[in-house]
Amino acid sequence: MTTQQHMLDLEPVARELSGLLDGVADDQFALATPCENYTVAGLLRHLLGLTVAFRDAARKDLGPTTQTDPGATPPPPIPHDWRGELRRRLDELVVAWRDPAAWEGETQAGGVALPSVVAGQVALNEVLLHGWDLARATGQPYHCDEASARASIALLSQSASDAERVGTGFGPVVVVPDDAPPLDRAVALGGRSPSWSPPA
Repeated sequence: MTTQQHMLDLEPVARELSGLLDGVADDQFALATPCENYTVAGLLRHLLGLTVAFRDAARKDLGPTTQTDPGATPPPPIPHDWRGELRRRLDELVVAWRDPAAWEGETQAGGVALPSVVAGQVALNEVLLHGWDLARATGQPYHCDEASARASIALLSQSASDAERVGTGFGPVVVVPDDAPPLDRAVALGGRSPSWSPPA
């Protein structure tokens, strides 16, 4: 398979996430999200970090941003202009993965060496799932293009058993009907219930 055939476009999921940010109020930071490890504030910190890490992974700019396990150190505080900062980082992430060279060879993210193709798939999946997390936690609609959802399904299907998920950050797969929409299938493979709603 050629590099062009491996490439994914991160722009649709990045644009969808970017569009959610104005709908997130500071007084929602303590709310729970479908990702059990994070509140809304924790999720925003995670997104601010992972966008830089996977941008640098695409550029093969390996160093502190790609060598650090995101769970190993306390996250930095959310910047005052977090909406503008996250949008800028999302734009840079999209541009970085549009370079065919980003998909070639090997790179590093989260302290793990991995094929660049896999890193690009993981980057798209992280933005897609955490975008959905943020939308659900803050009561906003979330729209995902079918190509991105199917790319997420393809990646997550590779570690669908509970044993394979130990240490990956994904919970057990949630069972959904075979004819469920692609986004619901991706979310379920990501260990979330597509019907999740904030606790009362």
